[in-house]
Amino acid sequence: MPFADAAALAPPAHAAVAPVAATPWKTVTVRPGDTLWNLAVANHTSIAALVEKNRLAHGGSVIHAGQKLLVPGRPSATPSRGAAAKPGTSRPAAASGTGTVIHVVRAGESMSVIAQRYGVSLTKLLAANKLANASLIYVGQRITIPGAASTTPATPAKPSKPGTTKPGAADSVYVVKAGDSMSVIAQRFGVSLTKLLAANKLANASRIYVGQRIVIPGTASTPKPTTPTTPTTPPGGYTYPNKTAQAVAESKARLAAMTVPNRTETAAIIRATATRHGVDPKLALAIGYLESGWSQRAVSYTNAVGVMQLMPVAETWASQLAGRDLDRFDVKDNVTGGVLILRALQAMADSREQAIAGYYQGIYSVRTKGMYSDTKRYVANVLAIYDRM
Repeated sequence: MPFADAAALAPPAHAAVAPVAATPWKTVTVRPGDTLWNLAVANHTSIAALVEKNRLAHGGSVIHAGQKLLVPGRPSATPSRGAAAKPGTSRPAAASGTGTVIHVVRAGESMSVIAQRYGVSLTKLLAANKLANASLIYVGQRITIPGAASTTPATPAKPSKPGTTKPGAADSVYVVKAGDSMSVIAQRFGVSLTKLLAANKLANASRIYVGQRIVIPGTASTPKPTTPTTPTTPPGGYTYPNKTAQAVAESKARLAAMTVPNRTETAAIIRATATRHGVDPKLALAIGYLESGWSQRAVSYTNAVGVMQLMPVAETWASQLAGRDLDRFDVKDNVTGGVLILRALQAMADSREQAIAGYYQGIYSVRTKGMYSDTKRYVANVLAIYDRM
């Protein structure tokens, strides 16, 4: 279930925010799908600054396509689209002995993944694209790769081919996919990272590449994702206040009286909603499946409701992201809320795994405390489901 901690209700803490007093303002036109939150992030400011400057009613909770808004930044410096800042001001260097190529961002990629794929440092990659924040990239964005020899990603040096290590009778082989890391693979199969590196004769856990065959020691088959369950009683015997128990009962009764789509129809809603908002549909489907089994009638013991298991505070956050009031008891609003939260988390997080963890634990908590043990299991299960979508 998504936790909307206080830090998440504003632009990410690590995003650069321009000082309002020292920044010129320009006019942009709100486009379909824009939200005040996205416009604030894209233009390096805060929601409060936009609300104050534009004298927006209701805290700016409602904006509409075609509306004119003032945002900070010179006309040529900041995009009007409420997504991530485009690296349009960075032109590829003229072709030379080393060469420069353009990489188009795909779903699930991060700047660190792209840097590793092309064999360049993350610092150089950010500098070449004039990006201050490695997290704020989006699918379809064009990234300049400095010093790359061709348009084909450089194959990372293979410290030791896994083919030289033949799997034993009790071992299995896993093929690396985009976004994988050795630590994620180790966690997914329940083996230690040390044993996994030793089995594949790898000295560096970061030097793996898409398509590489990894020997998984001591596993007869690939793991099966955990079957999603919606707990009706708290784990560990913890007792929640009567007020919470009453709210859970009321939520269940309300949903029982409603007509909801079946799981096939719900999956189609998730896929369409994620595609519309630029989120990887498979990731949204995987999270929805683990959270509720794609059931709108699912209610947890903490009163998280519906397909994406939205709590009241998450409903409030999602409404701010949507620019309108969302009803978590409505299946389409519930899915929209979960997808928008996931999109926001991906903008804040340093990796796909951290964004998934943020959906479960809260991004501020993940950043400051690291992933809890149950969060790590949650991430592993989501990724296992993702691989089977």
